[in-house]
Amino acid sequence: MTQSADVDSAAAPHPTVVVLHGLARTNRSVAGLCRFLESNGYPTWARTYPSRRLGVEALAAEVASWIRADLGDQPLLAVTHSLGGILLRHMADQLDWRGAVLLAPPNNGSRLARAFNDVPLFRWLYGPAGIDVAAADRWPPPPEPFAVIAGDRHPSIGNPISWVSQAMRVFPPSVPSDGTVAVDETRHAGMADFAVVEASHTWIMDSPHARAMVLSFFASGRLRRDGPTGSNQL
Repeated sequence: MTQSADVDSAAAPHPTVVVLHGLARTNRSVAGLCRFLESNGYPTWARTYPSRRLGVEALAAEVASWIRADLGDQPLLAVTHSLGGILLRHMADQLDWRGAVLLAPPNNGSRLARAFNDVPLFRWLYGPAGIDVAAADRWPPPPEPFAVIAGDRHPSIGNPISWVSQAMRVFPPSVPSDGTVAVDETRHAGMADFAVVEASHTWIMDSPHARAMVLSFFASGRLRRDGPTGSNQL
């Protein structure tokens, strides 16, 4: 289902923000973020896509067709979570993007996916896209300008895979991660700004610090920092 803003996109002072959820989630996981953006004058578009059923390229093509059907050729912003950021990369030249913030994206491929790709349960739970995110060597870059926000809280009660990754030592103690994606896996050479917040992978989109940084980037092209919970590590 498409989630539309209460703000009229034709009359709003800001472009519509496309908000893309992550793997094995739905648009309900980003509903709070959408309400936050709408309360700050940004119309939003969010829709559940079949993240467990299709591979990354097919998902990106399907989502791009939905966005074009609903929003036409208007300028767009984006906030993405995890896999949503990888879909955005594959839609970079298909829509009129004016800026994006990627939350916890596995921009350099997922160590977790590489560790469990041969496990039948993992393949069943996360489908073709879960397999695709293991390697990033052929992914196009995100649309510019874009910023990346990573999380570094793990393990987390709301993120069962973080307990598995800790037990299996997928991320050594010296490697900061959110339990699903390592901080260094989120980086990209083309990013305009980068920050780390104290948040788990599952709930980084609900972090007040991450949300404030999203607004800051849309307004100024830079992420706002608030002390240690919003550190700059570009």
